[in-house]
Amino acid sequence: MEEIRILAPNGVCGSGFVEASFEKGLCAQPHFIGCDAGSTDPGPSHLGSGEPAFPREAVKRDLRLMMLGARRLKVPLLIGSAGTAGADPHLAWYADIVREIAAAESLSFKLALIHAEQDKTYLKQRLHEGRIKPLHPAPHFDESVIERSAHIVGMMGAEPFMKALNAGADIVIAGRASDTAIFAALPLMRGFPEGMAWHAAKILECGAAAVVNRKTPDCMFAWLRHDHFVVEAPDEELRCTPQSVASHSLYENADPFRLIESSGTLDLTQSHYEAISDRAVKVSGSTFIPAQCYTVKLEGAELAGYQSIVIGSIRDPFIIRQIDDWTARLTDKIHARVHMVYGDRLKPTDYVLNIRIYGKNGTMGPLEPVKEILSHELCLLIEVTAPTQDVASSIAGMARHQALHLPIPEWSGLITALACPYNPAHLDRGAVYRFNINHVVEPDDPYEMFPMELIDIGAKT
Repeated sequence: MEEIRILAPNGVCGSGFVEASFEKGLCAQPHFIGCDAGSTDPGPSHLGSGEPAFPREAVKRDLRLMMLGARRLKVPLLIGSAGTAGADPHLAWYADIVREIAAAESLSFKLALIHAEQDKTYLKQRLHEGRIKPLHPAPHFDESVIERSAHIVGMMGAEPFMKALNAGADIVIAGRASDTAIFAALPLMRGFPEGMAWHAAKILECGAAAVVNRKTPDCMFAWLRHDHFVVEAPDEELRCTPQSVASHSLYENADPFRLIESSGTLDLTQSHYEAISDRAVKVSGSTFIPAQCYTVKLEGAELAGYQSIVIGSIRDPFIIRQIDDWTARLTDKIHARVHMVYGDRLKPTDYVLNIRIYGKNGTMGPLEPVKEILSHELCLLIEVTAPTQDVASSIAGMARHQALHLPIPEWSGLITALACPYNPAHLDRGAVYRFNINHVVEPDDPYEMFPMELIDIGAKT
């Protein structure tokens, strides 16, 4: 093949795209459609709980259009990181939506489901063999971390997608995957240079994010050739420029010139970006350095506890002027009250109390460079994480009352310091999770961690 044409509807399935843009992309006759469906960006709760970040109806809308378009053109549809975190519950959730759409639209195809959830016995074996290595920064990792993890996934490379396509899959729904692997797989199968394939994949994986005037999540199209690729958004109002395309290599990467994948490193030091119209950019010169050892990144999440929060505002200028002292005294008061109620049954290390001050440094905390409070009111978010929801709720209730009437030297008598917009004032968040793994595995091959199912959907005619 001299050219592979690729359509990426958006950066994450469920975020939406303009149907007219997608139809225009289909008219350009892509050889396949690819879409990322997940990320660690939404945090650890989705991996820990097995719940997706996007609503079912939003995912179904996007997926339906992609499935109909792919089957109309008889080209593959590749989805990676199904259901946000790509663990087995997320994969099953996606597979159910695919079956629902297929039944409603009378579609027939071969479906590949690629699992990314990791067997704990396998991981313990690899750990014992010294084949699990830390990335920086990495938390402590041992068998107890593996055992207490709610879910652990491996981030697959392009090879499992290639295996599914070679097996005749029309639609591939994969668990946790490298975003770029979704788009690099078929070009690599067809013998296109790795540097060109992986770089085009990097631009495509976020849909229309590499344009200068992005209005809403939307489509991106690429023409991949052996010595270059061209990217252009189907929407004629969107423009790619050399700067916008080149700058996308900064997105989610510590090094804008070296992007690491399971099988090697994409090297952009010699990449050249050229405008070939006022909307399209040609990219050449990208290379790929094969890895000496194939690695698969692990992601895990464990239960951190149960959480309750109190949201309240402070309007009193006297309190605002001494907010650091006031919140420090509030923290001490809450801890003292907890000890008064629970005694030695609950140690200070058994729960976490955190007070965020929005309007001061609620977003950046101690890294906030602006030290002067410029707002006339502050929002306090009092957060309690404890071993059970009952304990978290109890401490949050104590925190609310302590904050409500905590005095300052300028006032005498009973004052009201905190205005809470909700009743009851404390909100129970339920189980909360934390990431607990930032490591890579050295497998025997790129496939052993990612078992695949092939399923015939619908009646063949």
